[in-house]
Amino acid sequence: MFTYLNPAVRARLIADGKLIRINGQGATISAEQPPPEGELAINVLGPIPLPLELDGVHIMAQWYATVRSTELAKVEDLARDLHQQGGQHLFAMLASSMAVNSVLRIGPVGPLHNPLVRVHSSCLTGDVFGSQRCECGPQFVSALQRINEDPAGGLLIYMSGHEGRGIGLWAKAATYLLQDAGEDTYQANRTLGLPDDSRDFTDAAALLHHFVGGAPFRLLTNNPKKIRDLNDFGLRDITPVGHITGVSQWNRRYLAAKRDWGHALSDLDALAPDQ
Repeated sequence: MFTYLNPAVRARLIADGKLIRINGQGATISAEQPPPEGELAINVLGPIPLPLELDGVHIMAQWYATVRSTELAKVEDLARDLHQQGGQHLFAMLASSMAVNSVLRIGPVGPLHNPLVRVHSSCLTGDVFGSQRCECGPQFVSALQRINEDPAGGLLIYMSGHEGRGIGLWAKAATYLLQDAGEDTYQANRTLGLPDDSRDFTDAAALLHHFVGGAPFRLLTNNPKKIRDLNDFGLRDITPVGHITGVSQWNRRYLAAKRDWGHALSDLDALAPDQ
C-alpha cells in the first residue's frame, strides 16, 4: 500500500496502465494531478491476475483494488509523517482504517456485453467465518461461480464498507444480541438508533460506469432498493437476476424479515432448509 510514497513506483504504475483514476461517472481522469476539490475520484489499481478456488471450482479473475482519492491522501499524509518519525510499525493500523473496495473481473477480455454483475456487501461473519445467520457467504461463492459459468462473464464488486448494511461490525454484533432477544434484523437497527440500510453505492456506481459504461448488464440481487440506488446514479439498463441461496434453519427468520422489507424472496417458504 505505501509504495505509493515512492514517486518512482507510482510513476511506473501509471506508465504501465496499472494505476488509473476515475471520476463519479467512471471516466478516466489524470492520476498525476490532484483531482478537482469536492469531486469524487477513485484510484483503481490493477488488473492483478488472481487464481481462485471456491468449493473445488477454479476461477481465474482479474482483481482491481480501488480507493477514494480523499481517503488515500489522508492515509498517505499520516504514513509519511510516521515514516519520518520512525513509526513504520503503525502502518498496518493506518491501512486498516481505509475502505478499499475490490472489483473481480471474470470471463472474456475486451468490452463487456450484458455481463452478469454482483455488487456484494462485505460480511466478515458470512464471507470469512461461514456464519449461517445470513446468506452472504453462499451468495458470494455462488455469484463468482455463476459469473464464471456465464458466456458473457462479468464482475463482482466487493464493497468493504458495507458491513451490517453499513452500520459496521461492532454495531452488527450488538444487533445480533438484540435479535437473539426476539427482534428482527431491522428492529434491532432501530433499537440502536440506526437506519434500516445505510449503505452507500456511490463508488459501486462509478466502477460500473467505468467497467460497463452505458451498456446493459444483469445484476444478481434480490433487493429492489439496490436497483433503485444504482438507477439514481444513471445506471438505467439493469436486469435483476434472482440470487436466492444459502437458506437454512439459522437464517430463515432473518430472510423473512428481508422479504417483508421488500426483498424479492416470495419463494422462501417453499424452499427446503438447506437450499
